[in-house]
Amino acid sequence: MIRKLISIWFAALLLFAPLGAQLSSGLTVREEEKLSRSILAYIYSHYEIIDDPVIADYVNQVGNRIVSILEEPIFDYKFHVINVDTYNAFAIPAGYIFINSGLMAAMDNEDQLAGILAHEIAHVNARHISQKIERSKKIGWATMAGIAAGVLIGAAGGGDAAQAVTQGSQAAGVAAELSYSRDNEIQADQLGLIYLDKAGYSGEGLLKILKKMRSKQWFGTEQIPTYMRTHPAIDERIGYLDSQLTGAPKSPKPRFQAPAGDFVRAHTYLITQYGDEKLVLKFLETQVKQHPEDPMAHYRYGLILARVGRRAEAIEQLRTALEKRAFDSYILRDVGRVYYLDGQFEQSLKMLKTARNMTPDDADCGLYLGQTYMALELYDEASPVLLDVIEKHPRYTKAYYILGQSLGKQGNLADAHYYLGIYHTRKRDLKTAVVQYRRALKYTQDTARRAKIEERLQKLEKALAKQRQG
Repeated sequence: MIRKLISIWFAALLLFAPLGAQLSSGLTVREEEKLSRSILAYIYSHYEIIDDPVIADYVNQVGNRIVSILEEPIFDYKFHVINVDTYNAFAIPAGYIFINSGLMAAMDNEDQLAGILAHEIAHVNARHISQKIERSKKIGWATMAGIAAGVLIGAAGGGDAAQAVTQGSQAAGVAAELSYSRDNEIQADQLGLIYLDKAGYSGEGLLKILKKMRSKQWFGTEQIPTYMRTHPAIDERIGYLDSQLTGAPKSPKPRFQAPAGDFVRAHTYLITQYGDEKLVLKFLETQVKQHPEDPMAHYRYGLILARVGRRAEAIEQLRTALEKRAFDSYILRDVGRVYYLDGQFEQSLKMLKTARNMTPDDADCGLYLGQTYMALELYDEASPVLLDVIEKHPRYTKAYYILGQSLGKQGNLADAHYYLGIYHTRKRDLKTAVVQYRRALKYTQDTARRAKIEERLQKLEKALAKQRQG
């Protein structure tokens, strides 16, 4: 196993070593998309992708704003947040871009997020990955996906597999290979600054987050932020960005003024729902004591209290925040959410219905309103709300499960099993997904729906066969 991982890591270096500015060769778009599907299957089975719309939709909103200025984007870019508490971001073939929750949590504003995403978009748009894969196509598609998996194992920063990969990279003598990536990183920064300017963002964001990451570098190599290992030459990049931003003439057009609340809301949810419970709890408790007049301090503290099960205290903190910001629908929603978690369903229903009237597109509000209706056995009220959630936020995996449960309670077994099949497919529980889809097929009368289920079953059964062979 160790030897195999060593070979994967060495090949990965050859795969992802940068090429400079030549764009004349590379995989076809179809080939990149084919390879990306295999890599995505690995990512989804080894990492938790945060699909909470407050976070996921926001990151895609920022990423798509940058993509919108590309003249002819080759791919349909998609942006994901991985629940890993390290500083890293990376792109894979076909325009899939990932940022670790640890890196996003360290950010202060939207400009910093935009800076990192623009850099990764530049890697994709310049076809850096595509060109290197083209040179290594003789390896074969199956092994190619394993090569990318080797990179991601190393990037995760933990576990026996990651340790084996690191040892393999050392054994292979990778220092010379890493040096090739310096030109590639600078080129991605050059393009990234252009993209940011056209999208109305300041390049200062990228510079500041790079400086913040550099400040986290300690003496031990195991403590160097992952981003600095997968994106080398950070000092040169900082110097380049600093010189470019210092000497650049001011843009005549006004900068894009990102709504501050969007970043604050996504960042708050990220740290309170996915950060280290003990560290976040201690930090936010201190913040409330130091800033008792700040409603957001009470709000954040209430969210982490709810997460650790201290619901009565959480409600008290959230209601304090609501007193100071009476028309904040998001605080109102979270008061209702904690009432639901605490079993106070009538109170929850009142709060959530009011919040949903204020912000009808809020996915979390709809999800918890649907669950509250179910807790009160109002299933015919729950299903339309949950259907609305998945129509507006189709990537919100949890909503499919709750909807399936609601429909099942009403005796609508065809739709119940169908949505549960979608849920288990997204959770990569392929065996259970097959069972659910087969049950859906048993009850479904609609011809178009039956055809769709049969097509999905065929794909799932092929995927299961590959799993058994592997």
